[in-house]
Amino acid sequence: MNIDQVRSVGVIGAGTMGNGIAQVFATAGFEVRVQDVSPGALDRAVKTVTRSLDKFVEKSKLTAADRDAILGRISTSTTLEPLAEVDFVVEAAVEHLETKKAVFQALDGVTRPEIVLSSNTSSISITALGAATRRPDRVLGMHFMNPVPLMTLVELIRGQATSPESMTLASALCARLGKTGVEAADYPGFIANRILMPMINEAVFAVMEGVGTPEAVDAVMKLGMNHPMGPLTLADFIGLDVCLAILDVLYEGFRDPKYRACPLLRRMVAAGHLGRKSGQGFYRY
Repeated sequence: MNIDQVRSVGVIGAGTMGNGIAQVFATAGFEVRVQDVSPGALDRAVKTVTRSLDKFVEKSKLTAADRDAILGRISTSTTLEPLAEVDFVVEAAVEHLETKKAVFQALDGVTRPEIVLSSNTSSISITALGAATRRPDRVLGMHFMNPVPLMTLVELIRGQATSPESMTLASALCARLGKTGVEAADYPGFIANRILMPMINEAVFAVMEGVGTPEAVDAVMKLGMNHPMGPLTLADFIGLDVCLAILDVLYEGFRDPKYRACPLLRRMVAAGHLGRKSGQGFYRY
């Protein structure tokens, strides 16, 4: 399959990443079918996309007619059956291996056999997801960055069996979306999180050990290293539970103590202090 044959896209998961991915595909002219088991999540996703597009209209980057056309290209479903005829799939379900494997097994049975199935996973093995299907050559990673409508990078991860043709299609789709696809090998954390998460983890250790307050740690990285956002503010934005899950994948994958999650991070997640989405993390929201 080539880029000109992709007209409709299925997105699995209506969370923060899923709705952002749906928005950018619909904006680029693709018909998008968003699936989630929760009707409430689907309703929230449509409202979130609408608010996001409204901001583009306010900034004169879109017209009201453009916004309405984009929203008209997005449909939702609580079952996978409407994805039977889509031309490409991006899975953005919870960051949990067994959950994702189950999704890929189900997608393998529902979608046409020539369709590429991609995952927005930030750390989980693409090879393992591909092995859960009868088309491992058509399974790859397509890791978007948050917030998806604003961030340019997409990590493209090649699994052990992923074909060059599948990677070429994903790269062409990135270009159609106005994104830059950068290829990474299928190692835990790929490129982005293998570098980012140890930095965030070390920042948490610095707070736990009394080296500095969250404000001090973030100020040093912003003012001294020219980072646009401090690592602890970023961790709150990502979600401390997501950070912990990725660190655990890194640790399990490499068995290297440098990826051991800070006890303070684990304790905050256990307390439900997950960052922005819970109203409290290293900062209050």
